[in-house]
Amino acid sequence: MSDWLMLTLVVITTCLVVLVAVVMRQRRAGDDDDPSETPDVIEYMTMMMGVVYAIVLGLAIAGVWEARGAADEWVRQEAQALHEVSERAAVFSAGIRDGIRSDVDAYVAHTVDDEWSYMVDNGELTEKGDELLKQLRASVLGQEPETVSEIQAYQGMIDQVAAADEARVGRGQSAKPTMPVVVWIGLIAGAAVAVGMVFALQIQRSGRELLLAGMFSALIAFLLFLVWYFDNPFAHGVGDSGEAFRALFPQAVSGG
Repeated sequence: MSDWLMLTLVVITTCLVVLVAVVMRQRRAGDDDDPSETPDVIEYMTMMMGVVYAIVLGLAIAGVWEARGAADEWVRQEAQALHEVSERAAVFSAGIRDGIRSDVDAYVAHTVDDEWSYMVDNGELTEKGDELLKQLRASVLGQEPETVSEIQAYQGMIDQVAAADEARVGRGQSAKPTMPVVVWIGLIAGAAVAVGMVFALQIQRSGRELLLAGMFSALIAFLLFLVWYFDNPFAHGVGDSGEAFRALFPQAVSGG
C-alpha cells in the first residue's frame, strides 16, 4: 500500500468516524438538550487546548522536517566527498588511480544497491559498508606522493575520505525515526482531545457543522500523517533514491 493511499484511507476513515459519532450523539440527545447552555468555561478551555495542541503539532512537524533536511544533506556531502576522492586520484599513475576509483565505486555500489534497503529496514548501517570505507582509506593512505600535484591531491583525498566518513556516521544516525514514542503518545492523545472538543461544544447535525467537523478531523489526520511521513527520512522523505550517488557515480550503481 502506497503512502498516499494510506493517507487517503486514514483521512476518510477519520471523517466518517467523527461524522457518525456526531450523528449518533444527536440521536441519543434528549429534547431538553440545549447547546446554547454550554458553559463559557468549557469554550475557553477547549480553545486553550486547541491552541496548545496546535503549537505542539507545529513543533513536531518542524522538527521532523529539519531532520529530513539534515539526512538529505548528509547523503549529498558523502557522495560529493567520494566524488572528490575519485577526481583527485587522476594525478596519480594509472595503477594507483584505477585502484582508488575501483574502491570508491565498490563502496558506492554497495551503499546504493545493498546498504540503502538494509538501512531503511533496520535503522542502521552495514558492516560491509564500514569495511569498504576502511579499504578506501587504506588505499589512499598507502600512497607515497612524489610530485607537487600528487602531494596536493593526496592531502585533499585524505580530507575528503574523512568528510565521507563523517557524513556516513551522520547518515547512520538519521536512519532511525527521530520522534520518541512518548511524543507520539502525546500527539495522538492531543488529537483525540482536539476532536473531542467537537462533542464538548455540542455540535449539531446541520450540513455546515458536519462539514466543518469533517474538515477539522481531516486536517488533524493529515498533519499527523506528515509527522509520520518525515519522521523516517530515508524510508519516506529522502526515500529509496540515493540520487546524489546516482548522479555522481552512474557507472557504479546498478542500472546506471
